[in-house]
Amino acid sequence: MSLKSKIVIITGASSGIGKALAYEAARRGANLVLGARQFVTLCQITQDIEKQFGVKALAVQCDVSVEEDCAHLIKQAVLTFGKIDVLVNNAGMSMRALFKDLDLKVLKTLMDVNFWGTVYCTKYALPEIIKTQGSIVGVSSIAGYKGLPGRTGYSASKFAMNGFLDSLRVENLKTGVHVLTACPGFTASNIRNTALNKNAQQQGESSLEEEKMMTAEEVAKIIVDGIETRARTLIMTGQGKLTVTLSKLFPAWLDKLVYNVFAKEKDPLLK
Repeated sequence: MSLKSKIVIITGASSGIGKALAYEAARRGANLVLGARQFVTLCQITQDIEKQFGVKALAVQCDVSVEEDCAHLIKQAVLTFGKIDVLVNNAGMSMRALFKDLDLKVLKTLMDVNFWGTVYCTKYALPEIIKTQGSIVGVSSIAGYKGLPGRTGYSASKFAMNGFLDSLRVENLKTGVHVLTACPGFTASNIRNTALNKNAQQQGESSLEEEKMMTAEEVAKIIVDGIETRARTLIMTGQGKLTVTLSKLFPAWLDKLVYNVFAKEKDPLLK
């Protein structure tokens, strides 16, 4: 499926992978509906995209944890363009705190954004996507296959997203709707800077070495390729593919490997 002249909705589009997805889809001729909380930034992005690529782009202020905002996002897309071809559920948050130490508000916030945001947007977009036999995409994580220490809420939300999308895929085997679960590895973006600490406040600084990670632009290209080829699942790094395989074959050994990796991060939570 070529994205040329398709209508693509992207949540969390004001930065990171979401912003990179917007530019990559526009480069391939898609018209865009971009949702995020940062409305001024979104407007700047849509203006730049329209100028660069000659496509149409609409900015909609949207907090995906609010069901009414998600309904409004989808409604604006239909009112403006008359149809929806692709919904990319990209908006997400991370965290960094041991479960024994954290305020439970951290887990609730992550579930509201990462899981419920996907559910809300998909619920309102699905009738339109069934009409076009289009695509529903979830930007998940390797943390949706293997629980990561210090990221209980993040892993829980991504496991939930993966299960939701898997069920949705089976339900729509006969409708022509394409469901893609995209799982980047560690990606250089601001998600770790905005990750919540044990007190539900942004930690402000990444605990990992960002310069060794995939770029958001690399991830975006892989995801958009996956939309066009109607891929089922994308595991994007060798480390990610190994993690998924080991979780099935040698889960106890993988526990030790993951523990050792996270015990070496900056200011480690694991001692």
